[in-house]
Amino acid sequence: MSAARVRIAPSLLSADFGRLAEQLAELEAGGADWLHVDVMDGVLVPNLTFGAKVIETCRRLTKLPLDVHLMVVEPENYFDSFAGAGATVLTIHAEAAPHLHRHLARIRELGCKAGVAINPATSLEAVREAVPELDLLLVMTVNPGFGGQQFIAPMVGKIERARAMLDDARSAAVLEVDGGIARTTIAPCWRAGADAFVAGNAVFSAPNIGAEVRTLRALCADQA
Repeated sequence: MSAARVRIAPSLLSADFGRLAEQLAELEAGGADWLHVDVMDGVLVPNLTFGAKVIETCRRLTKLPLDVHLMVVEPENYFDSFAGAGATVLTIHAEAAPHLHRHLARIRELGCKAGVAINPATSLEAVREAVPELDLLLVMTVNPGFGGQQFIAPMVGKIERARAMLDDARSAAVLEVDGGIARTTIAPCWRAGADAFVAGNAVFSAPNIGAEVRTLRALCADQA
C-alpha cells in the first residue's frame, strides 16, 4: 500500500441495504477505492452492526477491497472468520488490543493487511512502537459508534502528527481518517497528510453516490 494517492472508502454503515447491490455497483462506477465495513459489538462502542455474513455478502457483490474496521473487544476472536469471509484489511483498535504485535502478525498470517485505529482522545504514542508492523493507521475524527457525527476539528493537528510519525519511521502505511468526512472536511485532512478517507453519510445521502465519490476525490486533487 502506497501513501501516494487518494483513496475514498465509502462506509457501509450508511448504505441502503434494500438497494445494496445497486449502490455497490454505483460506488464502483464512481471510482471508489475501498468499501469500509464498520463492525461494532455494542461493548467497545455503543452500537451493534455487522458480522461475517455481511462481509461474505459484500464480497459476492463487489470487487472493491473490503476495509474492515473492528470496533470490538477481544478482536482476535474475529480474525479467522472475517478473513475467511473476504476481508482485505482488518483494522483493530489500540484501546482493545494490548498485544498489538501479536495481533498484527496474526492478521497478516491470514492474508489480510493489518491496521490499527485510535480514538480521538488516544495518544499516537499508543501505536508508535507498532508502526513498523502497520499497513494502515486509522485516526478517528469522531468518537466511534454512530454515523453522521460532526468532525472534531482539532484532529487535523493529530493527522499531521500521525503523518510525521509514519514518515519518520519510513513507513509505507496508509493514513486513513474516519468520522465526519465530507466536502468541507476532506481537503484539510488531505493537506494534513491523510491519504484514505472513510465517508458514510456524505456519500450515501447524496443524490448520486458515484458522483459524490468523484467530488470528494477532486477536492483533494485541488489541494495537491
